[in-house]
Amino acid sequence: MDNEIGIKGEPTVNPATCKFTIDRPVYPSGSAYFGNREAANFSLLAQKIFEIPEVENILIAENQVTVTKSGYEPWPEFGKLVGTKIREHIRSGEPAVSAQYDSAMLPEAEIRKKVQTLLDGEINPALGTHGGWVELIDVRKNSVFLRMGGGCQGCASAKMTLKMGVEKVIRERIPEVGEILDTTDHAAGRNPFYQS
Repeated sequence: MDNEIGIKGEPTVNPATCKFTIDRPVYPSGSAYFGNREAANFSLLAQKIFEIPEVENILIAENQVTVTKSGYEPWPEFGKLVGTKIREHIRSGEPAVSAQYDSAMLPEAEIRKKVQTLLDGEINPALGTHGGWVELIDVRKNSVFLRMGGGCQGCASAKMTLKMGVEKVIRERIPEVGEILDTTDHAAGRNPFYQS
């Protein structure tokens, strides 16, 4: 295997999280979230990254690995450790996520029902106090596609609301969910911001 494995780290809305984009597929056509070390049984890549003590959770999707850490070490330094683990795993030739993960995945219909129940019962009532809402658009495998509306569409805090609020609740209650993707066109309409 080629010695040059290109990896680019990008900051996210959450300063404790960094997204690493690899120059080749890592988990083609799939996404897998590992909320802690114990959850990483079906992923040799996640197990390798969890060898770094400060790593809290990992999302593997297509050619990206998103890592959340504790501690205060800056990402430029910490990211080198993560990059080393990713390169080690790719060179091993082993799959990033095992076939057992896919076979144990909840059916799309069940994920859809759980997410919709959570949106209806908790998330939208809370967002409604600010004039916003979140709509479930689709579920593909275990990837969830959402759209924000009302006060959330075009809001400067929409990314923070999605990542630190909506996504956090979904991950706590439905750990089987992989990627959570925002399909909102935040620039749509003459004035997408909420007006009372």
